Amino acid sequence: MSSRPAEPRSIASQLVLLFTLAAAFLLSCGLGALYWIVVRHAFEEDNEVLADKIAAVQADLSPPGGINVVTEELKNIRPGERTAYWVRVVDSTGRVLAETPGMSALLPVWVFADKKRPADFHAQGRLFSLLSTEHQSGGSSLRIQVAQDRSADERFMKEFAALLVVVLALGVAAAAIIAWSVTKRGLRPLGKMTRALKRAGPKQLHERVTLVGWPRELQPLALAFDEMLARLEDSFVRLSQFSADIAHELRTPIGNIRGEAEVALTRSRSPEEYHDVIASTIAECEHLGHIVDNLLFLARTEAAEGHLQRTSFNGRAAIEKIAAFHEPIAEEQQLSIRCAGETTFVADEMLFERAVSNLVENAVRHTAAGGSIEIRVANNGANSEVSVKDNGSGIAAEHVPRVFDRFYRADSARSSEGVGLGLALVKSIMDLHGGVARIESQPGIGTTVVLGFPRALSN
Repeated sequence: MSSRPAEPRSIASQLVLLFTLAAAFLLSCGLGALYWIVVRHAFEEDNEVLADKIAAVQADLSPPGGINVVTEELKNIRPGERTAYWVRVVDSTGRVLAETPGMSALLPVWVFADKKRPADFHAQGRLFSLLSTEHQSGGSSLRIQVAQDRSADERFMKEFAALLVVVLALGVAAAAIIAWSVTKRGLRPLGKMTRALKRAGPKQLHERVTLVGWPRELQPLALAFDEMLARLEDSFVRLSQFSADIAHELRTPIGNIRGEAEVALTRSRSPEEYHDVIASTIAECEHLGHIVDNLLFLARTEAAEGHLQRTSFNGRAAIEKIAAFHEPIAEEQQLSIRCAGETTFVADEMLFERAVSNLVENAVRHTAAGGSIEIRVANNGANSEVSVKDNGSGIAAEHVPRVFDRFYRADSARSSEGVGLGLALVKSIMDLHGGVARIESQPGIGTTVVLGFPRALSN
């Protein structure tokens, strides 16, 4: 059962969401701290006033007036009159000596038990802060009970909290709007870059995004796109040239086959003449087959990246095997092949043999009778190197930089045999191994090609 792919997440929406959440968190922390400070300060002040009220009642209870002074003060309060403080004096037996009118119905004596520190108490929808303390007067022990009506403070707390919630909601909304506008403005260069990249096509690969005018964060991206376009342009040009070279190389043998066949059909010919035409056709077909085999090998080599069968093998034994394979042809051309050096290679042995064989084949083809070819292996830093040196015709300096290109032949210095794919195959094999290939050549002196294979296994 297939499931629908998840919708891609928008960078803008994620930025807006994260910015809004961060702003909401900071606002909540700030407004919460403000609420706590304000409420705590208000209650601390009320508690100080409540303690002052207790001290004032204690002062009134002291001689010479005593309880009478307190009683007279409380009598002046009319029943039902709203008062901020409620006072009661109780003796050691629990008998009420004096109290604010109506206090017993609202705040009984028992609710003050053990209220030696201010404590909240709700009664009839109102909030009171209760405090009780002992007082010695004239050898008798009295208990003073004081209650402060904090209903107004409670309403203020609720209204203040509601105000802060509204401020928080407005702040979050404003943060979301600001985040959206800032994000939209910040991502505008991405849209501009997208439009610039959409213009890139086969006919506009020479255009570049350039680094000028982009924000610092987008400059590496612009540079990467420019480098990618440069690689694409180079690959496109090389592919076009490669296609043209293939057409050119295939057109010649096909034209030869067709021309010989058309000539043979112009009149009746003897069996020997037909035999010659067929033999020539077979030779041209072999030439075509050689081109196709090399092209297929190139394609398979480039597709084999990451699937190399790297092994460790003796380099001297490998080059002696290659030399033995080419020895008969070399003897026919009166050439000598020597092997020298000792080292170990870490590579795909089949591809190693193919690369070195191509070099030896080129050396045999372009070395005159009586010449010599030397195959040498050695260590050079982090690489194991194999070199093929001949004293043949050499290559002119202007051709050396391009000898590894496909279908390139330095016809002015080398013979026209082959199809110009041998060194291209060698270069592809070295690129696959992460190695290096270099060539040194002088006309009339000879050519040396060196292949360097990394000795360490790469991941």
